Amino acid sequence: MAGKTLVIQIPCFNEGDTLGITLAALPRSVPGFTRVDWMVIDDGSTDGTIAVAKAAGVDHIVRLGRNQGLARAFAAGLEAAVRAGADVIVNTDADNQYQADDIPKLTTPILAGEADLVIGARPIIDTPHFSRTKKALQLLGSMVVRMASRTTVVDAPSGFRALSREAALRLHVHGEYSYTLETIIAAGRKNMAVTSVPIRTNPDLRPSRLVRSLPDYVFRSAVTILRSFATYKPLRFFVGIGLLLLAGGLTLGLRYLYFAALGEGEGHVQSVILCALLIGMGVFTGLIGIVADLIAVNRRLLEKMLTLQQAGRVESAAPRAPARRRAPPATPAEAATWS
Repeated sequence: MAGKTLVIQIPCFNEGDTLGITLAALPRSVPGFTRVDWMVIDDGSTDGTIAVAKAAGVDHIVRLGRNQGLARAFAAGLEAAVRAGADVIVNTDADNQYQADDIPKLTTPILAGEADLVIGARPIIDTPHFSRTKKALQLLGSMVVRMASRTTVVDAPSGFRALSREAALRLHVHGEYSYTLETIIAAGRKNMAVTSVPIRTNPDLRPSRLVRSLPDYVFRSAVTILRSFATYKPLRFFVGIGLLLLAGGLTLGLRYLYFAALGEGEGHVQSVILCALLIGMGVFTGLIGIVADLIAVNRRLLEKMLTLQQAGRVESAAPRAPARRRAPPATPAEAATWS
């Protein structure tokens, strides 16, 4: 029986100063796997990131050509890792934030068949370089993601995570900012088994590039959560908004009837106008929810077809390349992304 392959992927954008430290800590042997490959996804770096990766003996280098954002780099890595024959994929950051010795903690639940997606939970409260505000926002954001995804994830923004091959094929990243929250919500709503394991972190090497400012991060994260929930549960999302609008309209209508019963209705005609407007908006929003739900059904069918197509393309390709060789590109367009 053939052994299992683990691919450790690292999305990079101008990480020449820290990538070497991160790679030096990565394992070449992990329990349960006969082969461990390293993969760097170069998101249009203009520094020495590629040179550092080659010098460290990275097995696969995926080049996006230009900077497309962390989410796109993560998604490109998953696709490339599957083509490279990965049974399990571990994603980590290039700034050495996470302790590589904890990789077996991520892969063990997947190997045991207990999880499809495993998220490394950082000790947020005990992390010294996290401000009190950031700690509070991290905990609050994770709680909201748990509610939206119906999972028990402790640290939703954590980028230290492991995915099974099947999960990598089924997950599709639509956003451009970050993949962390979106993939958890998608996995939960697709009834994948998602779990968290405690992991350790290293001292901070540089400020986060994803969090330019806390207000910006909160806004982008909120948009990601709302968009993901609307994508996977559109009927509930839009009907919920519609019911709130209807409730507001009916409240104003009852208010007008109250004053009308007292003989003071003429002074509250504006309530009638706003009541009609809110009720109309509520009904219209509910109709949008029905249409969006039908579109979501079509999207799920298309995603299923895409998953089967990707799986079939990989299975029909040549046998897996020997260790330390890069998997060949599947199409001429993909050839330009491989080093």
